[in-house]
Amino acid sequence: MKELRGKQVAERLKNECLDFVGKRNGEMPALAILRVGEREADLSYQRSVKKRFMDFGLEVKDYVLPETVSDAEFRQTFDFLNEDPEIQGILVMRPLPAQIDESYVIRRLKPEKDLDGLTNENLAGLFRGEEHAFAPCTAQAVVELLKEYEIPLSGKHVVILGRSLVVGKPLSQLLLGENATVTICHSKSENLKTITRQADILVVAIGKAREVGSGYIREGAVVVDVGIHSDAKGRLCGDCDYDTMATKAEAITPVPGGLGIVTTAVLGKHLVLAAERQRRTGAKEN
Repeated sequence: MKELRGKQVAERLKNECLDFVGKRNGEMPALAILRVGEREADLSYQRSVKKRFMDFGLEVKDYVLPETVSDAEFRQTFDFLNEDPEIQGILVMRPLPAQIDESYVIRRLKPEKDLDGLTNENLAGLFRGEEHAFAPCTAQAVVELLKEYEIPLSGKHVVILGRSLVVGKPLSQLLLGENATVTICHSKSENLKTITRQADILVVAIGKAREVGSGYIREGAVVVDVGIHSDAKGRLCGDCDYDTMATKAEAITPVPGGLGIVTTAVLGKHLVLAAERQRRTGAKEN
């Protein structure tokens, strides 16, 4: 059984980012992270992004608003970042508090600054197969990881557990672009294990700790675990029961050490692409 670790993928993406910054005489693209409140999950992810981006030669600017911020005040900060030419990418930590209209972000965020494939423009571009469209980073990370380990996708049957706009739906389009045959399953799917056991590659993104075990795969399948949780003992785990899955899988992502580090690295690569596109657009306008 092979472990599909994310470190070597992240290193490749890191080198691509450093190369870009080097060619621009050290000028660093900037990501703005807009956070409301002090949710531990948001804080943890923000720390991870900042640490990774420092290694990548990229800049992170923090904008923090109180949990009680009004919708009008939130919009004022968001609009400022959206229009600031010194900011090449924006990451809004979600979900937002109930008093804030989250759809405003989706409607108004400039597609060229939307590094995580949130806007309708980027999602539509993804479904049309347009190269410039930013896919959600987690979905893109799955494809980057499989390609890094030279796991064939063309003609293979990939089953995705989960139909979210963050992973399941966009990932299906990315995989179709690689000529895979894709099946999406969800909580209402009947004969679920019968379907998943047909998969050459099983991607699990259901948001439930250790929910999926070896009964869901055939011998020799590849498993990508998208989930990350903290169990009762404070240990990190994924959506899969790693120990049982590893006895049957040909290859599997560990948690931690698997997909998470790749997702952050993809965010960095998207920032570099955004900065380059915005530079070219600005040069044409001038």
